[in-house]
Amino acid sequence: MFLNLWDQNKIKKRTHENLFNTETMLPISEIRNDTIIMKDGGLRAILRINGINLDLKNGDEQQIVLEQYKKFLNWLEYPVQILVRNTFLDLSNYLTYIKANVETIDNPVLKSTGEAYYEFLQNIDMQQGLIFNKEFYVIVPYYEGEEDKSQIQRSRWGKLLDVLNAKDSVEKIVERYRQFLKGKNGLETRVNLIIDGLNSMGIGAEKVQTADIINLVFRCYNPLIHSSQAVMK
Repeated sequence: MFLNLWDQNKIKKRTHENLFNTETMLPISEIRNDTIIMKDGGLRAILRINGINLDLKNGDEQQIVLEQYKKFLNWLEYPVQILVRNTFLDLSNYLTYIKANVETIDNPVLKSTGEAYYEFLQNIDMQQGLIFNKEFYVIVPYYEGEEDKSQIQRSRWGKLLDVLNAKDSVEKIVERYRQFLKGKNGLETRVNLIIDGLNSMGIGAEKVQTADIINLVFRCYNPLIHSSQAVMK
């Protein structure tokens, strides 16, 4: 009898864990073809933005950029999300590059200098937080149909309730895929228009690819884990 009750409690615990694990709490269903598919059927594209330094421009140039930016925002007929991330500079890839090249140097003086430079950068990389880097992104939403704007502007509470509803039937998955196929062209149109609008201000923008989207999402939800674990094999 004791074992039977223990087994039942174990089953209930596993069911509870499966219901509220990390995967079910995320609003993301899947990532494919450089696009995020949300659990509510919506689509998201992410643009990486190369910021401009207004401090390097004179007063007239600053005013021109600000006016163009204001017109750009007023031109948008749908909400977008602007994401700014402050992250420490990751030198791991650069360190690998330096180490590989230093090992090929025959001149002992140059090799010693290269090794000292490598150790200097390695100490900086180990003390994360010494050098910070700003990342700028624009997240472009899209929903298929006439309810596009109302879906985007739904309250956070309503979206949270959808996320907490962990039941994901085969019908919902198939319907999301159909919406993805229908809405892909509409999303691409928005992305291209936004890129053109930002380029007209001298702001570079490019669409983030699938592997980089996975890396970005992983780092957002796991800030204390090294980003190398997010690289798609």
